[in-house]
Amino acid sequence: MIALRLTDIQKSYGDNHVLCDVNLTIEDGEFIVIVGPSGCGKTTLLRVVAGLERPDAGEIVLFDEVVNEMSPAQRGVAMVFQSYALYPHLTVYKNLSFALELAGMTHEQIQQRIDEVAQILSLSDYLDRKPSELSGGQRQRVALGRALVRKPRMFLFDEPLSNLDAALRMNTRIEIADLHRILKTPILYVTHDQTEAMTLADRIVVMRAGRIEQIGAPLALYNTPNNRFVAGFIGSPAMNFIERDLLPGSGATCIGLRPEHLHVVDEGRLSGKVLLHERLGTDTHVIADLGGTQKLTARLPGQWEFERGAPIAFDFENADAVLFDAQGDRIANPADPKPDPLRPNQ
Repeated sequence: MIALRLTDIQKSYGDNHVLCDVNLTIEDGEFIVIVGPSGCGKTTLLRVVAGLERPDAGEIVLFDEVVNEMSPAQRGVAMVFQSYALYPHLTVYKNLSFALELAGMTHEQIQQRIDEVAQILSLSDYLDRKPSELSGGQRQRVALGRALVRKPRMFLFDEPLSNLDAALRMNTRIEIADLHRILKTPILYVTHDQTEAMTLADRIVVMRAGRIEQIGAPLALYNTPNNRFVAGFIGSPAMNFIERDLLPGSGATCIGLRPEHLHVVDEGRLSGKVLLHERLGTDTHVIADLGGTQKLTARLPGQWEFERGAPIAFDFENADAVLFDAQGDRIANPADPKPDPLRPNQ
């Protein structure tokens, strides 16, 4: 069953075209993550689905029902904001019960719903506390709980982990993934964090300037980006772009190389001087100056030491190169393995 269908969605503020003919379909139970640079329209798209913004054109269908004219409360979706948006003067219990009371639920129904959610999110010991008495991670769990108690048909997340430190982001990311696995409620999730997108998403939507550039599974976008923009946006450290054809006869004007696909050699097709190296324990990142404005980042397994300014050379397997034409679109790599006619679906 289709949970959400967006057809030709447009939204402008004056002369600023924020959403331009956006088309997106989400299946029931899917976890969809939207990524893109600041100002690309991802949060506006989320607000349009929630009913907080009205599109200038296009159709929004939630579970086979056109909802363009419906209020946010009528749409059956719940939104979790970056800022938590908790009521500071209310206890955790009251924050969780507020929407249920407005919906006219009985005390017994509210108590049962809150007990269930508090147990899932490990909030049972904090129901009498106010938000100011909680850690950032606990406040985020309350924000999740406030959405969860409503039992929505769909969850909308707007960069919910951006205010948390690295450890809390990882823990809360695990909690969100577990919630999705248990509830199987469809999720539309906006983030700027590469790790969140790659680890949480069933499919990733990459946006630029109000348009969708590519939709696909995380590894599909990582390995076969449609264009140079998607290639450079997905992956950390970012893909290197070499402004020349290192595979003669390929027709490429630019070659993309993932940092992990580069290896240090005595003599290679790429050479320069060491600018910096970063020791990460299991890996070492080395940044090299190839001359002019061209720089390159390599991700080397293990622990390496380099001197700043020392000469360094790199090479790569031809099949690992991603090739782009003059317009920035990916083209076929002649080094790619040819498909086996006996295995047409490989």
